[in-house]
Amino acid sequence: MKKDILALLRQSSGEYLSGEELSRRLGVSRTAVWKHIQSLREAGYQIDSQPRRGHCLLAVPDKLYPEEISAGWNAGKLGQSVCYFAEVVSTNEEARRLAEKGAEEGTVVLADSQTGGKGRMGRHWHSPAGKGILISIILRPAIQPSRAPHLTMVAAVAAANAIEKVSGLKPGIKWPNDILVNGKKVCGILTELKAETERIHYGIVGIGLNVNLSIEDLLPDLYTTATSLAIERGQPFSRVLLTQSLLAHMEAFYFSYLNQGFNPIKDAWKKMNVTLGRPVQVKAPEGQFSGIALDIDDNGALLVAGEVGIKSFYAGDVTLRAEG
Repeated sequence: MKKDILALLRQSSGEYLSGEELSRRLGVSRTAVWKHIQSLREAGYQIDSQPRRGHCLLAVPDKLYPEEISAGWNAGKLGQSVCYFAEVVSTNEEARRLAEKGAEEGTVVLADSQTGGKGRMGRHWHSPAGKGILISIILRPAIQPSRAPHLTMVAAVAAANAIEKVSGLKPGIKWPNDILVNGKKVCGILTELKAETERIHYGIVGIGLNVNLSIEDLLPDLYTTATSLAIERGQPFSRVLLTQSLLAHMEAFYFSYLNQGFNPIKDAWKKMNVTLGRPVQVKAPEGQFSGIALDIDDNGALLVAGEVGIKSFYAGDVTLRAEG
């Protein structure tokens, strides 16, 4: 009912709707309408109520509510079902629980804060409440588990394109999935799977995007390596608009990948990458390796030329080194 009242108030475009009109359209009592109006106010919606005039929506909260994500945007497969939490341990963890219960592909988990979020290599993901986008998407691709790294690269391309479209900034992708702006990390991606030898039951693509963090919001040891869209652009951004753009781009690139294979994603990744052609140091499970990043192969592995020849890396932490 709250969603229906909110939709009608939104459609009125700043005009007042009487309680009687809302009651008539929704088939409920005016008392019920008033209770839901109060509930919307408690959720952060600014609604002005005037005797003999009715109710008018003045402003919406900066929250990633499902009602906000769906407003003014036609969701495709990804984003048809959105679950929002004020705080979770991890959006990936919540998405995994839903996936185990049979949640459909495209189900989205959003949170304003997470207490145990992790990035690649098990690192803690710092996320001040209400300042970023913490999102996990459930996917059920009919692909071999060996191709799972492709999903991370799909997400990286989608995130980079969404950032560029909404902010006007020029993001770059550091292999395999860090999004940088002006050389500092603004977005990280963590993909997790439940799979058998020949089949993926589901994949969880988790994305953390620093949107409106200030310099003071960053941890001291991240001042030189992390940033936010607001810091780089000097203005805040709508987290709802960014989430919508992220889901729309993820939808486009994901289904392009399923229908056309990895080559279009590989080409898009290479166009936005800031890794290839650069001196790098790779910290991988088998040790550290320095050299020049040459290319990525059809499995998404990074090819690095060093003193002992060319090595392929399927996982690892890359540090971009100064050229020359």
